[in-house]
Order: sequence, then C-alpha cells, then structure tokens
Amino acid sequence: MKKLLSLLAVPIAAAALVVPGVSSAEPAPATTVEWVECPADAAAPGLECGTVRVPLDYRDPGGRTIEVMISRLASRNPEKRRGILLTNPGGPSPGLRFPAELALGGLPQEVRDAYDVIGVDPRGVGHSTPVTCDLTPEQQFAGSVPPYAVTPADVREWAGETREIARRCAASPTAHLMPHTTTANAARDLDRVRAALGEPKASYLGYSYGTYLGAVYATLFPRTTDRVVLDSNLGAGGWDVEGGRMYARGVEDTFPDFARWAAARPDLGLGGTPRQVRAKYFDLAGRLDAAPVQGLTGPQFRMLTFVGLYGTGDAAFTRLAGLWRALDTGTPLPPDDTPLPPGLENLIAGRLHIVCGDSRWPTSVRTYERNVAVDRVRYPMFGAAAANIQPCAFWPDPVEQPVRISDRGPRNVLMVQNERDPATPLAGARSMRRAFGDRAAMVTADQGGHGVYVLGANTCANNAVTGYLLDGRRPAHDLRCAAETPRTSDSTRTPAIG
Repeated sequence: MKKLLSLLAVPIAAAALVVPGVSSAEPAPATTVEWVECPADAAAPGLECGTVRVPLDYRDPGGRTIEVMISRLASRNPEKRRGILLTNPGGPSPGLRFPAELALGGLPQEVRDAYDVIGVDPRGVGHSTPVTCDLTPEQQFAGSVPPYAVTPADVREWAGETREIARRCAASPTAHLMPHTTTANAARDLDRVRAALGEPKASYLGYSYGTYLGAVYATLFPRTTDRVVLDSNLGAGGWDVEGGRMYARGVEDTFPDFARWAAARPDLGLGGTPRQVRAKYFDLAGRLDAAPVQGLTGPQFRMLTFVGLYGTGDAAFTRLAGLWRALDTGTPLPPDDTPLPPGLENLIAGRLHIVCGDSRWPTSVRTYERNVAVDRVRYPMFGAAAANIQPCAFWPDPVEQPVRISDRGPRNVLMVQNERDPATPLAGARSMRRAFGDRAAMVTADQGGHGVYVLGANTCANNAVTGYLLDGRRPAHDLRCAAETPRTSDSTRTPAIG
C-alpha cells in the first residue's frame, strides 16, 4: 500500500516582465563543460554529465552562484548534427536521465543524429544545487495535488497541514534559495547552458510543466531559441492556482475513454454502459469515504484514478480496472511493484519552491473553500481535490512578476496536445496557444493520456514533431490528427505530474 500511495506524491500576454537589471537579450558568458560519468541514479548507456555555474540571483549576476547539472546523449553522426536539443520531462522533476528515456521510448534515430540531446536537473532539484523543506515522510506523501475535500471542513483541516509544510520550507537550511528557485530563473539557466556548450542557439523539447518552462524560455530568449516543441501544455499562467484547478477539467475530459473501455468488458463488473461505469466511480468513492477498504480512503481512490488516467490503452486501463474491481469486491489489491521515487523529499520540496515562487496564490482559506464548493459542482469527479488549498497559499511573495508569455519573436514554437489529458487539458493548451499568437502552431491528437511525442501512438502527431525538429517544417495552420488504433504497449509510465 505504501508503494501504491507513492503515486500520490509524484503526480502531480504581450511582453515578458523581467527582473529589473536582467537583460534576456545579453549573451551569457561562455564557459567549458567537463563531461564526466553521471551519478549512479542518473547513469544510462551513452549518457555523460557535467555542471554549469549560474547566478543564484540574476539581478546580481556577479554575486553568489549555484550549480546546474546537465547530461548529454551526444549525436554519433557529425555530418548530420545541427545543434543541441534541451529537454525537460515535466514535474518539476530531475531531467538528467530523460534523454536516455526518450531514446529508449523511441525517439527517432534521425533526431538523435541531428542533436546532442541535453537533460537538465532544474535549479533546486536533483543533482543541481538542491533545496529541502525537511519534510516528514507523511508530508512528503502529501504530494503535489491536494486531497479531495469530502466536506467543507476538510479544506480548513488541510489548510493547517499546508501551512506547516510552508513553514518548514521557510525554516529549512536552504531557505535562502526560496526567492530564486523559479521557472523564470530556470529558463535563464537554460540560456547559460546553451552558452556554456558553445551554441549560438538551442532547440527545446518539454513536456507538461516543461511546456511552461519552455514558453518562458522562448519568451525571455527569442533570439537564442531555435525550434521549440511544447508537449501537453499548461495554460499561459503556468502552474498557478487556476492551473492547479485544471486537473478537475482534465479528469472530466479523459474519464469517458476509460468508461467506454470498461463498459465494453462487462466481465469486469464495473458497468455495462459508460454511464454505469461513471456511477460506479461515485459509488466506490462514497463507500470509501464512509469506511476505508484495505487502508484506502475515498480521497486516495480518487487520486489513484486520476493518476491511472495518465496512461492509454489496454495496459493502463487494465491496471486501473483491477484496482476498482478489488475495492468493489473486497478482494486483495493488485500487487504493487511501483518503486518509490528516489530523493522524494527533494522532489516535493523542489516542486513547491518553483511552483509557489512563480506567482502569488490566494492567501485566504475562505477563497479555497469557495473554489472547492464551486468545482465540486462543476467537476464532481475531482473538483474538490484540484481546487483544495496548497502550501503556496502560505508562501512568501515572489520577488518578480510572472513572465507573460509573448507573441513577440520568431515563429518557432510547435505545440502538441492530446485532446483528452487528465493533467494538462486542452482548455489550458488553448490558453497558451492564444498567448503565443502567430509565434506558434498547435497539433492536437484525438487521443487520451498525458504525453504525445514518443510517449503516444499517434503517427500524424509524431511525424509532425519529428519533421519540425529535423527540417524546420511546421504546419502552416493548426492541425488536428485523427484517432488511430492504440498500440498494445501504450505507455503506462508513471507521470511527472505538472
């Protein structure tokens, strides 16, 4: 059960407003990266690692510095190599292994020939200068998405938990890093990485939270970004309070895929029609709210269903249905072989630093009570979770205004998006698309799940991204890719929520 619940911890305008005195157009000073063997937990065949020193505070570029660790899966074809491809897996999470994971997942060889694929642990996370909140194990398992508020009083109770988490972050040994561990500074770090590698421009491929990082990067550095691909997009405001509430919309968008799949398999006993499968969800949640089964509560069941919708196809849905069936019939829960994420405390602390430091969240508990009451009705499956209060409500004020995603710059952004995504729904992607204006084109795929390029099965969408990365060929207009027959091996990858 403890490993099963570890999934709960890993879920989850016109111009940029930059820090006074920070010029996004000034080239960063070039340095030399010494490539060495990667740390044991990031090691993979062909992968090498190095560090780049960057300013802690870009308003004081000659002041204190921190380390950002990067990795490289180098092109083995010098004649076809055209540059570097910076990557981000979402989260915010460690990214050193991500180039190797993309290669293992099917990143086309032509793309691997064309680029040195670069992974980055964002500042504060993983092997970059890390942050901590000194969280207890129980606080670590609180995760990135708050629990479903079964009653209005649950919001007030959870406020006490989140206030204590924020207090521990502010009192930790790394509290001096809090004001500077932000997406804007992580984007500035990316341009330092580009310069350190001696490249005049850098291409970028980012997923989930990485779409917001990439959007900020392309906004701050329009002259030094080359081909930018944003996959499974957050809204233009990033992971702010409204971005968090979007999870509820994502569940409502995505659940019908699972409901149709389960209804077509009446032997599962979850319902013979999609409507009946949906009713079973509320039945199970209500029963578990009244009395936990095998230690699993109603809020945990809702969260595990949310996470289960990240995958696509038979493998992912079979696993989710097995959990439902066990809870419905009182039989043992399916075996849990999910490994605990390494460095869980830093993972959660790093996410909190970045997300809470990016924007100002409402500080009144009553605001979250109202949001939960509204979204419980609008999005009954998950609204009372996604709108619940988070530690960001008790975070210090950000030191700079959020970067407004800009339409100023070259037409070098390709967005790619599943039409049904539990964490980054299409409505959020459309917000990002509007903010970019003519800078972007968007490819949507008629499929569910979280992740399109390499992670998904839609040939039309995959080819569009590969073509852009290789030849700069971007659709002249937004493109909709029709549904295709899912692969039997569709991804059940544990998500980096965000």
